[in-house]
Amino acid sequence: MATKPVGWGSTSEKMKLKSLLLRYYPPGIMLEYEKSGELKTKSIDLLDLGPSSDVDTLVEEIQKAEPLITASRKDQVKLLIRRLQDKLGQHSNHKFYLFKVLRAHILPLTNVALNKSGSCFITGSYDRTCKLWDTASGEELHTLEGHRNVVYAIAFNNPYGDKIATGSFDKTCKLWSAETGKCYHTFRGHTAEIGHSAEIISLSFDTSGNRIITGSFDHTVVVWDANTGRKVYTLIGHCAEISSALFNWDCSLILTGSMDKTCMQLWDAMNGKCVATLTGHDDEILDSCFDYTGKLIATASADGTARVFSAATRKCISKLEGHEGEISKISFNPQGNRLLTGSSDKTARIWDVQTGQCLQVLEGHADEIFTCTFNYKGDIIITGSLLILLHSTSIILVALQNHRSELCY
Repeated sequence: MATKPVGWGSTSEKMKLKSLLLRYYPPGIMLEYEKSGELKTKSIDLLDLGPSSDVDTLVEEIQKAEPLITASRKDQVKLLIRRLQDKLGQHSNHKFYLFKVLRAHILPLTNVALNKSGSCFITGSYDRTCKLWDTASGEELHTLEGHRNVVYAIAFNNPYGDKIATGSFDKTCKLWSAETGKCYHTFRGHTAEIGHSAEIISLSFDTSGNRIITGSFDHTVVVWDANTGRKVYTLIGHCAEISSALFNWDCSLILTGSMDKTCMQLWDAMNGKCVATLTGHDDEILDSCFDYTGKLIATASADGTARVFSAATRKCISKLEGHEGEISKISFNPQGNRLLTGSSDKTARIWDVQTGQCLQVLEGHADEIFTCTFNYKGDIIITGSLLILLHSTSIILVALQNHRSELCY
C-alpha cells in the first residue's frame, strides 16, 4: 500500500509533472513538478512495498490519490515500482575490508556521521569542535568551532546534507552550513522558555530538515524548529539521562532511549504523548535506532546485548549476543537486513536482523569503539574509537565492501 505522501491530494492550482525519480531507502517515488512557475518536489512513500506486492493494484491506488500521476504516466510508474521490487529483493552478503585509517582529533572522538552519498562525514570530539572530512581522500574540509565544551552529538540533515547540527556538553545545539562551515543558529532557549539544563547527548533531524530533536542528561527530549530556533515541545517521562532520540521516517513517532533501564519510549510526534514503553535489557540503554522504513527498532545496551523490536507490535524479534563488553552504538544498513554494532571490546560486528546471527567481526581498533555507521548505499562503514594508545588521539577506520569498484560518489 502507498502511504500518504507529502502534499498528497488535489489542488486548485495547476501543477505540471516534470520527472519521476526512484528512492530506494526507504522505497518510494519522488515527484518533481512545476507549480506557479516554481519547481517543487514531493514523495510517494512505499514503505510496505515487497517482492510480492501487486504492482497493478498499487499503481491504481496511487493514481486515484495523486493527481500528478495521469494515465499517460501509469506504465512509467509501474516500471519504477518493479525496479524498486528488484532492488528490495537484493540482499547483500558481502564482507567488508579495511580501507583507510584517519587520525581525526587531538582529543578523544565522540561521534561520527556520514552524509547521504558517503562522500564526506563529520566527527565530534572532546576538543570542542566538529570536523568535516572527505571520505575518499581523508582531507579535512572544515572545522566547526564555537562550542565551549565537548561536542558529543552530531548529524547531517540527510538526504540533503547541506546542514550540520551539533550538540554539546555546553548545553546548546548549533546549526551549521556544511558548505561554508558558518553557524546559522544556536539553540539555547527563548523568552519564557528554558533550554536543556544539562549536557546534550543526542540529536537528529526529521526527514524534512525542518525540525531537530535533542536529548539531554537532564532526562528530557526537546523538539526544535530548525528554521526559527524555537522550541516546539518537550518530552518528559524518563527518570535518567537520555542516550538517544530520533524520528522515524514519516515523522509520526519519536524514539527515545535512556539510562533508566526501561529501554525505550515511543512518542506521538504530533502531540508529544508517550504511546509505548519497550523493555527487556538488564542494564542501561546506550543507543537505539529505527530502520529506514520505521518498521523495526534496534537497541544497544551496557549489558553487552542488542535487541530488535517490531515498531508495530512492540515485541522483540531477535537478540544479538556475542560482544564481550557494553554496546555503545547500533545502526541498520539501508536495506534493513543487517545491523552494525560498536563495543567496548574494541570490535564492531555485523549481524543478521531476523536471526541475530553475527556475520562478521570488524577488528583493528586499539581501544573501545564509541561510534559506527553505514552510508546510504550500505557499502561503506565508518567506525570511531576513543584513543590511539601511542598518540592519545582519536582514530577513524573506514571499511568498504569487498568489491573495491563500488567506492564511487
